[in-house]
Amino acid sequence: MKYVLVSGGVISGIGKGVIASTCGLLLKTRGFKVSSIKIDPYLNIDAGLMAPAEHGEVFVLDDGGETDLDLGNYERYLNVTLTRDNNITTGKMYQNVIAKERAGNYIGKTVQMVPHLTDEIQETIERVARVPVDDTNETPDVCIIELGGTVGDMESAVFVEALRRLRRAVGKDNFLQIHVSLVPDIHGELKSKPTQASIRDVRSLGLSPDLIACRSVKTLDKKLIDKIALYCDVEPSQVVSVTDVSSLYRVPLLLDSQGLTEQLIDVLHLKQQTISPSLVTRGSQIWNAWKELTMSRDHFFKEVRIVLVGKYTDHPDAYHSVVKSLEHAAMACSRKLVRIDVHSGHLEAAAETELPLEYHQAWRQIHEADGVLVPGGFGVRACEGMISAIKTCRETSTPFLGICLGLQLAAIEFARNKCSLLQADSTEFHEDAAVPLIIEMPEIDKTTMGATMRLGNRPTYFQPGSEWSKVYNLYRNDPGSSMPTANGTSPLNASNSNVTSSCTNGTSKNVSTANGTAVQEPSPSSDPSPLIINERHRHRWEVNPAYVKTLESAGMNFVGRDDSGKRMEILELKDHPFFVGVQFHPEYLSRVLRPSKPFLGFVAASAGILPEIMSGKRRRASLMEDGES
Repeated sequence: MKYVLVSGGVISGIGKGVIASTCGLLLKTRGFKVSSIKIDPYLNIDAGLMAPAEHGEVFVLDDGGETDLDLGNYERYLNVTLTRDNNITTGKMYQNVIAKERAGNYIGKTVQMVPHLTDEIQETIERVARVPVDDTNETPDVCIIELGGTVGDMESAVFVEALRRLRRAVGKDNFLQIHVSLVPDIHGELKSKPTQASIRDVRSLGLSPDLIACRSVKTLDKKLIDKIALYCDVEPSQVVSVTDVSSLYRVPLLLDSQGLTEQLIDVLHLKQQTISPSLVTRGSQIWNAWKELTMSRDHFFKEVRIVLVGKYTDHPDAYHSVVKSLEHAAMACSRKLVRIDVHSGHLEAAAETELPLEYHQAWRQIHEADGVLVPGGFGVRACEGMISAIKTCRETSTPFLGICLGLQLAAIEFARNKCSLLQADSTEFHEDAAVPLIIEMPEIDKTTMGATMRLGNRPTYFQPGSEWSKVYNLYRNDPGSSMPTANGTSPLNASNSNVTSSCTNGTSKNVSTANGTAVQEPSPSSDPSPLIINERHRHRWEVNPAYVKTLESAGMNFVGRDDSGKRMEILELKDHPFFVGVQFHPEYLSRVLRPSKPFLGFVAASAGILPEIMSGKRRRASLMEDGES
């Protein structure tokens, strides 16, 4: 097993996650199997109870693990499926050690940070690194480890010591460290002193970076690279310039052009590894598709204006995966994404007198939008503003996508204005609601908060007669995909990768895909195309089954439900360009080369090209123009 450690210095938020994901992608394009681990040095067991306004989004994995958003970056770049164990926190490690102490595993010993906690960290890394994470179901060749925070912080000290011991245990030929540092621009001059000091700090703790990734606003010249190499005691070729680029998706191209891929392969002696020819071919196809899609992004001139209406818009990472999914869909539609964040509180009636400027500006953005998206969230605050925006979309035929809370609010708006249920509300907002249209799921633990929601990958069953549904056809036809299939064939020449062919032996069949597992069951002659999809969930509340018939009789269609048929998963209006709500979170399974289907349909409808996208004609035409067939 080979390890690549990505650490950071000088400041937090310097881009370690993007560089870690990039390293994994570059190795994967050469045919290597790659896994990732994120170390978060906080005492929380997981990220589930952290506020998005403080920590950013909580990313949910297939197994229901609530993790740091960087695991979303890893999955999107590497097209892998990680587990909760791939996110290591201080809280988890303390919990494990204390449990072992109580069980008598350390009987007679004085349990200490070193060696017991460091051993637990090291053993966890080595165990998790070997778990298969892609469709080969084979042990990874390389594990990328991102150390959160800044080296030198008190909270990460025990992890640094554990990683030093791991390097010593596996040998220097199997462990490579990239240290990401800031080279600030002071009055037009790039300064290297912070990087020199950061490298000294790392070395004083027992680690020795093999590569230095220098973050800066402009390219480092040869003189500065030589200076950093000299004072940090590395070769100039070991200093990588990571400048600001037009898109984060171009970072892999930037680093590959500086020889990073070859450096990783050389230092880790990966040329000695035996690689499957099919994985080499597949990696090459992924790289070509990545370059074609991301480079063409700079040449999109037609815009699509998407307004994101949320309550956490003040934090740039609160809707991280939602934003990435919009970008994936816009690239597949050959459109330049113009995203406008609108705080839902500014759409409420009270804001007209309290914040008149923000109120009128927010409503102007809604009326000028090509499409409006209402993402997930919790609590009553600013929800009436979202409901008002949803009502406008429904009445003006503006494309709308509601996610989780967005679906619930769309149901409330419809009940109030189309079903005459004027007091329709959620028991999350008012426990004694006169018309409890949204209720807490009965199986939810009401005493414990952590990890007690409906979490993880769960099936949604499209209902009989839903073949008209735009969402149904997006999932069935898998348009907009550039992801090479498992056998290395072009997606344009391969059979649909999201749905299996009809089963003729009377058994069900599952196919693992970048957008979760799509399942097609045996097809009775009366319904030739039943469809089941798997998507990730994170919610406590649901549409009250007692009001479903009332909503449906007024024109709201629940085209997707859970396996019991009582839990509403997808709502859609038939006579509307695109009005869709989903209880699940499709953003968690969106990929650069295979955008989420609800997002793809939403952006395509907002751009006025949904029929072309659903037929696959636009993607084929784009490839033909670039000389591909």
